[in-house]
Order: sequence, then structure tokens, then C-alpha cells
Amino acid sequence: MKKQIVRFLIFLVACLLAFSVFKFRKGRSFSSNRVPAETPAPVQTAGTSFIYNFDNEKSGLMPANFNSVRTGPGAQGQWLVIPDPSAPSPPNVVAQNSADPTDSRLVLLIANEGSFRDLDVSVKFKTVSGEVDRAAGLVFRLKDANDYYVVRINALEDNCRLYRVVAGKKRPFAGANFQMGTGEWHELRVECIGNRIICYYDGKKKIDATDNTFEEPGKVGLWTKADSVTYFDDLRITAK
Repeated sequence: MKKQIVRFLIFLVACLLAFSVFKFRKGRSFSSNRVPAETPAPVQTAGTSFIYNFDNEKSGLMPANFNSVRTGPGAQGQWLVIPDPSAPSPPNVVAQNSADPTDSRLVLLIANEGSFRDLDVSVKFKTVSGEVDRAAGLVFRLKDANDYYVVRINALEDNCRLYRVVAGKKRPFAGANFQMGTGEWHELRVECIGNRIICYYDGKKKIDATDNTFEEPGKVGLWTKADSVTYFDDLRITAK
């Protein structure tokens, strides 16, 4: 009888230890998926504009009035102001130089001076390299690093996709396929009014879609994926 009681107690202790380890690992996993809250930024009224050409920023540093965040696993982005003689508005661009190949790694550079609901936003970009992806994107109505809209091009796939990112999960809901080059400057532009989102590539409309996932004002930013090394210039944001 005593042996049975001892065995039962040993079994009970082992079960409690296993449960504790499971809860600990689950808690660590949950924490790793959490992202910091974004610092609030004032909602901009119609007609207010911001233009970022990075020419008065210090080379080798992240531009002022921006912060870097990441969706998913992998290394943080490396966003630096660098000189580029080919820049649309020389001398400087902002470059995402980290080539971490983690496939689900999304890195963002967020503008902190304002939040926008209805807006017209555009940026010039040049995809430089990438074997997993060769992407450039515009983020808008961003709530935090896990919740936002993004329109992105991928020069390896010759396509443009519009995504909603909810709780860190990226889901496409509109897109277009067309040829695009690497090492060349192009323009990506978004008009978002109410629930209608129109996306342009080099001035040509490529996507016209509606979605109600994010209806509140949010921040705007730049975006790349996985090992994409991409340069950006002339980010223009106008509240509508």
C-alpha cells in the first residue's frame, strides 16, 4: 500500500512539473509575439502634408522622426540614411540593408509625426538585392507592428499585392501581376479614402479594392520582407 502511495505521489509531482514547463514555454511564446504599443501621433487634418527626402539627415543613422519595428521572427531591420548618386532627389536615400533571409520577417520604418485616416501617400524605391524576396512596400493605417495595411511589390515575382496584417498574420485581398525591374527607381502610391484603396505603380492604377478591417487613423511607413535590400526616397504623405 505504501509503495502505491509513493508511486502515486511521484506521478503527481511529475505531472505538476510537466504542466509548469508547458505553461512557462507557452508564456514565453506568447510574449515573443507581442509588440510594443506605438507612441500616439496627432491625427492630421485634410490638406496637411509631410515630405521626407532624407537629404538633411546624418548619413549612417536612422532618420529622425521615424522608428523601426518588425512583424514576425528574425532580425530587426537596419534602416540607415546613405548617399546614392542615383537618388530621385540626391544626395541621400534611406536604405533597409539587413539581409536576414527569414521568410516571414517583415521590417517596417514608421513615420512618427502624424496619423492619417484618409490619405494619399507615395514613395520612390529601388530594389537592390534579395534571394528570398526583393520587396518594397507602403504601410498605412498602422495600429502597431502587428496590425496594418501594406501594399508591396516583389521584383522576383513580378507582382503587386495589397495585404491586411492582423495580429501579425499577413493576408492578401487584392493584387496585380506585371513586369518590373531591379536596380531601377520606381514609384509606389496609395490613395485610401474610407474603405476604398487604390494603388499605383509608376502612375498607373494597378489595384482598386475595398476593405473594412482598419477604419481608424493610423501611422504610415516603409516596408520590406525577408532578405530584401531596398532603397527609398521622397516619401510624401497628404491627409485627405
